[in-house]
This record gives sequence, C-alpha cells and structure tokens, in this order.
Amino acid sequence: MIQKFDRADRRILSFPAVRPGESVEPAILVDSLIALSRAICGFQPGLFATQRRNAREAVRQVRVLLEFFEDVRERGPALAAGSVSAVLLCFSELHTAFQKIRFLLEDCSCEGARVWILMRSRFVAAKFRVLVRAIGTALDVLPLDSIDAGREVKELVELVAKQAMRANFELDRRDEYTMRQVQSMLDYFEKGIEPDRGVIGRVLEYLEIRSWSDCHKEIKFLEGEINLECSEGNEREAPLLSSLMAFMSYCRVVLFEVLDHRSTQQADVAQHLETLSSLNPEDFRCPISLELMTDPVTVSTGQTYDRSSIQRWLKAGNITCPKTGERLTSTELVPNSALRKLIKQFCADNGISLANSGRISSDIARTIVPGSMVAAEAMKKLSRFLARRLVFGTTEQKSKAAYEIRLLAKSNIFNRTCLIEAGTVFPLLNLLSSPDAATQENAIAALLKLSKHTSGKRVIIDGGGLSPILSVLRKGSSLEARQIAAATMFYLSSVKGYRKLIGETPDAIPALVDLLRNGKPCGKQNAVVTIFGLLLHPGNQCRVIAAGTIPLLANILASSEKDELIVDSLAVLASLAENADGTAAILQTPVLPLIIRFLRSSASKTGKEYSVSILLSICSNGGRDVIEVLARDSSVTASLYSLLTDGTSHASKKARSLLKILLNSNERNRSRLS
Repeated sequence: MIQKFDRADRRILSFPAVRPGESVEPAILVDSLIALSRAICGFQPGLFATQRRNAREAVRQVRVLLEFFEDVRERGPALAAGSVSAVLLCFSELHTAFQKIRFLLEDCSCEGARVWILMRSRFVAAKFRVLVRAIGTALDVLPLDSIDAGREVKELVELVAKQAMRANFELDRRDEYTMRQVQSMLDYFEKGIEPDRGVIGRVLEYLEIRSWSDCHKEIKFLEGEINLECSEGNEREAPLLSSLMAFMSYCRVVLFEVLDHRSTQQADVAQHLETLSSLNPEDFRCPISLELMTDPVTVSTGQTYDRSSIQRWLKAGNITCPKTGERLTSTELVPNSALRKLIKQFCADNGISLANSGRISSDIARTIVPGSMVAAEAMKKLSRFLARRLVFGTTEQKSKAAYEIRLLAKSNIFNRTCLIEAGTVFPLLNLLSSPDAATQENAIAALLKLSKHTSGKRVIIDGGGLSPILSVLRKGSSLEARQIAAATMFYLSSVKGYRKLIGETPDAIPALVDLLRNGKPCGKQNAVVTIFGLLLHPGNQCRVIAAGTIPLLANILASSEKDELIVDSLAVLASLAENADGTAAILQTPVLPLIIRFLRSSASKTGKEYSVSILLSICSNGGRDVIEVLARDSSVTASLYSLLTDGTSHASKKARSLLKILLNSNERNRSRLS
C-alpha cells in the first residue's frame, strides 16, 4: 500500500517519503506515480516567491515523465519476463523521489514560510539537485525495452535521464542577494541599529509579503517552528527563527499601517482566546524550574516561586530575586494560598498529576528571556515605537498600536517586560475612554496581557489604572470589552494587597455581579473567576454577598451547560458558605437540590469537592434542620461513600466529616423514636 502524507504530518523541509512495498502491483504503482506527477505538475510558477527556476525545472522534468506513465497505463503495464523486478525497483525509486519533490515544492510555496525558505535557500537548492539527480539515476538503469510504451515517449524519457544527470540546480542570484540583505538587517538589529525601511520594503516586495496579514502569517509560522524545535529538544535553529520572527514583527508593526480584512478575522479569534474560559497554566509555573508549582511562595520582591526551587536558590548563597535581579530585603517565604488553590483546581479539572507536571508545555515560561540578541534589540525598538504611537499617533494609529501590543504580549514574557518598560501602560489606560469601540477593546485587551506580568500589575495600579478599567467593566462599549476588563481585574486580584483595594473600590464587585447577570457565557466565566479571586481576601465576602451574587450563581447552576462555569460557580459558593451570612443566603435559594445533584453526577472531581465543601459548611452554619434534610437523602450518603475511595484526598477528608455529621443525626433520630 502507498501512503499519502498531509502537510500537518511533518515539519517543513523534512521528507518522510514511504518506499512502496515489494509486493505492490505494477498497475497500482503506476497509478500512484501518475497521481504524484499530476500533483507536482499542479504547482504553478506564481506560487513561488523564491526558488522559482529550480521549481520550474523540477516540474518540467516530472511533466515529461507524467506523459510516459500515462502511456504505460493506457497500454497496460505489461512487462517483459525477467525484467519485472528491475522495473518495479526503478519505479519505486522514482516514487520515493517524487514524494520528496512534492514535499519540497509544498514547502517552497507554503503560506507564511517565505522568509524561512529564503534563509534556507542553499539547502533547498541542494535538495532540488539531489532529488532530480535521483530521478536521473533511476531512469538511467530503467530497462525501457521491456516496457510497452510509445517510441517517442521512450525517447523523451531518455532525454530526461540525461538532463537530470546534468541539471545544475544552483542558488538563484536574486535569492542569494536578498538572503544577504536580510542577514545584514539582522546584524544591524543586533548592534542596536534600525535598518533602512526602504531596504526592508524591497525585501518584502521580493518575497511578495505585501500586507499586514501576509506578514502576520510569517510570524505565526516562525513561532510554530520555534515551539516545535523546543518541544523536540532540538533548538539548533531556534536563535535564527527567533531573530526572523522579531524582524517580521518589526515589519508588521512599522511598515504596514492598515489592518486588512483577513487580519480582522484573526482578531476575532484572538479575542475569544483572551477570556478566562478556563484557568491558564502559564502563570502556574515556577520561573526557576519551569514546572507547575506544588507549593507556591512569594518573596520580598513580589515574585512567586515553588518553595523547593527558591530554597535551593537561597541555600546556594544567592541574595537576589532570580526573575527581577532585585536584592531581597528578606528571605521570608510567604505561602501563596490563592495561587495554590488555582493550581490545584486546574490540575484536577485537566487530569494532571502534579508529580508529572513537568510534561506540560513550557512555551510561555521559555519566553522569559529573548530567543536571540536580535530578538532582544528588535523588541526594545519596537516597544519604544509603539509607545510613541500610543501618544502621538492618529486615532487609527493608536488603535493599531494597542492591537499590536495585544498580539506581541499574548504569549511572550520578555515582550511584556519591554512593552512595560517602554511606557505603554499609561497611554493604554488613556485609550480606555476612547469613544471608538475597537480602540477601547484593543486597549483593554493589551492591558490584560500586560497585567499578567508582575511589573505590569504594579504600574497599572500605581498609575491609577483601577478606575478606568472599572469604568470599562461597568459601561464598556461592548460586552467583549467588559469581559476582558473582568479578566484584567482577575490578574490584578492575584496580588494580595490589590484584592483588598479592589474590594473596597465602590462599584467594583457590583460591576462584576452585573456582568454575571447580563454577560455572555465567557463574560460570566470571567466575572465568576474574578469574584473567586477577590474572596481570597476575607473582607470581601460580605461585599460579594450584599451585591446579590448568590441568587445569580444559583441561576447559573440551574441553567448553564458550560462545565467550567458550573465548577467555578460552585467554588464561589463554597467560599461564601464558610460565612454564616453566606450560608443563610444560599439556603434562601433553591440551590440545595442542585448541589446534591452535582455531588451525585458531576464528572469533575473538583466540582464534587466543592459540592461537599458547600454541604459541610451548610451543616456547620445552618443548624439541625438542614442536617436532617440531608441525612434523610440516601443519595447524599451514597455519593459521600463513593468519594471516600474515588475522590481527591481533600474531598475524601471532607466527605468523611460530612458523613459523620449525617450518621450522627440519623442515630439521634433513631434514639428518639425508640
């Protein structure tokens, strides 16, 4: 059987050709050769920004052979006795070479890979030469006399064999010149010098990169290649890929003023991903070990590390913060219980064992430092450019600058650092009052990305950013802007002191509750998660209850089909139920049967644990009547017994305590009856 490959099955410039089996029928092999030949001949010259002559020559030779194979199939692949194995061997060699040529042509015409193919021009030209000569070698030993085909066709095959052996697939002079120009510009960036924009423009025109979205595709491709290299443990090409990605980011931001239609569609996708639809692991990694933190602690600089990692750092005699380089004023390690709860919830919901958390992708953590010196210098210049645009640009330029920051800071910690240090936070805060909905949304989304950085949180709060962000949360131009503002509040609330500040700010919690009432599912999700973060400050519990949160959470449990939203709503109720006033408010809603149902049927272990926590708090704060109601429901005790063996250690402990309360209640009732 002859296997076909899809573009997604392989890395670019890799050639996983599959050699046909020895038992393949001649007719099947010829059919497959025809299909491959037609696929190769379908590559038109206009598809190639580089390697045009080499691609054209390879296609030309395969086109001649396509005529030969079609003639063989039309006559029937009758082979002379004694030559079958020799012909099949040659056809198999041709089949393998054709597969690789098709892969090479796919790569040379791959959307988004133009600058990378340009920088690998020497390798690509050499590969064309090797593959075409492999065709010549196979044809040279092919016993044409034993194959039933027309004389003229056979003569063409002989001609192709000679040409293939002599073909000189060299690096195109224009490709080589452009490649050297790109390398020269990378050298300029490394020295802290901005290249001439006219030269950049000519390079992009040669590569047919003519719009914002064309440039964006190059960046996304390079980013994907970097992630693949690092995931495979082979980072040999990563510095060059990082340099090119930074160069193309500079081009996208500086040279292309207009966000074309295709990029607008990409923005819609990015917007969806910027909501807290689920907990994000990027903030759960220790900056030292790059693994999920099992015991997060905060040092005097405000940075959080896994306890074992920072202890090893301190025992080695270090007196500075590993991430910021600041001198530690104290070696005290303060437990970050809020983050620990979030990590625990994330792991439970995603079936992750903390013992094996190192297997989770560390793409984000890897970006703490730049991928190359070129990337570092280019990003610094780009950050200053964007900061100037935010202040002095036109309305359209300011909106685009905010959108560029939104993209650059999305998954790169070093980029966030540069953008914050360049002073982008204050002008972004000013843009939150823009009457233009797109500008406001881009600004709040950019601030969301920067708020994930410790310095970003501090600059936002110190710069009076809480008030304009709250204004967007309350009356933003769109529901999308409001839900992004809620997500930003969530990241700000991850700092212990800011939870108190946000809770005490008038209208902050009511605005979140209003989004919980009127928002879309993602907006409700963001509001619930942010409220959960604020509840980690005990003083906020009464404010959350007074804002009417509990009836809205009860409605969510009754009507929502979104598992993440249900689990997070249970988490908030579990926190509120620890308060006597919270228990009283919960009992005033028809939520108790729903909690029992989730305890009995939820697939989420975390959901079950929160359900048990709520019931345990209700029994502790709600009095004997509530206990007796639960004790009479046999499904409750059955679910609790199940958790003793199948639940997490915390869930099992809570289930045991609740069972004891319910069993004691039943025992008292039996004693009274007797």
